[in-house]
Amino acid sequence: MLATSKDLLQNLTDAGLGKPNYPAWLDMPDPKGFRPKHRYRSVWISDIHLGTRGCNATLLVDFLRSFECETLYLVGDIVDGWRLKKGWYWPDAHNEVIRRVLKHAHRRTRVVFVAGNHDEMLRDFAGLTFGGVELVLEAIHVTADGRRLLVTHGDSFDGVVLYARWLAFLGDKAYGLLLRSNILLNAIRRRMKLPYWSLSAHMKRKVKNAVEYVCNFEDAVAREAQERGLDGIVCGHIHTAEIRQFGDVTYYNDGDWVESCTALVEEPCGEMRIVDWARETAQAANAPQTMELAG
Repeated sequence: MLATSKDLLQNLTDAGLGKPNYPAWLDMPDPKGFRPKHRYRSVWISDIHLGTRGCNATLLVDFLRSFECETLYLVGDIVDGWRLKKGWYWPDAHNEVIRRVLKHAHRRTRVVFVAGNHDEMLRDFAGLTFGGVELVLEAIHVTADGRRLLVTHGDSFDGVVLYARWLAFLGDKAYGLLLRSNILLNAIRRRMKLPYWSLSAHMKRKVKNAVEYVCNFEDAVAREAQERGLDGIVCGHIHTAEIRQFGDVTYYNDGDWVESCTALVEEPCGEMRIVDWARETAQAANAPQTMELAG
């Protein structure tokens, strides 16, 4: 059972991920395939929820094998610590996801892990690097065309959505305070050995209309980028892949690997788009049948 963040880091160390001597399998070549690899500048994935039955690990492994990139962002909720505390579930496919990520790091891809609320136990170790994976609370990404994007999981905005009407009345100082309160509150609760309290779950019980919740979330996230003078923001958290423009700010959400199986990618020119890997895989599988029918 994954009891504490200390236990998790000990498991990583025992696996050789915190040591300069890497496991031999990192240098093993990939199986030869018929499809060429995509060459992206950057890739964002989030909300994998390793450790749960809902995780589509096989599809994700297939996607991780399909590309090479300069920077790979893991935008939170990669491991579902909440679920693992209730009961251990970790099939081989989940190990393979970890292996694929570490192979990217070993092959000189910069891998940045922005901790989320389900893997919030890692937030205590922000600033450290394990197996070539950088642990951070948030990051600033500069695109090939010079745009500056905030990369954050997104759970800190839950309170902003829930109390939007009060914040409009109280002003920007209350907005900033509430924005950071969720992370601060749970940092204190961890030190007091108290369980994580999900502001997200509380909010979803209060917000009856899911569409309204998503729209309010997107507004709050875009506002934060604007407040910081940035060109856009990349997040996850709500399991809804999207690219939207809010004035001068571009909102990006890379989706999840529980329901939609999507990622956000940046082409070498700086163009960004959502990859729907479930759909692309289905289309590729149907392509030979279509050719046979045409023949």
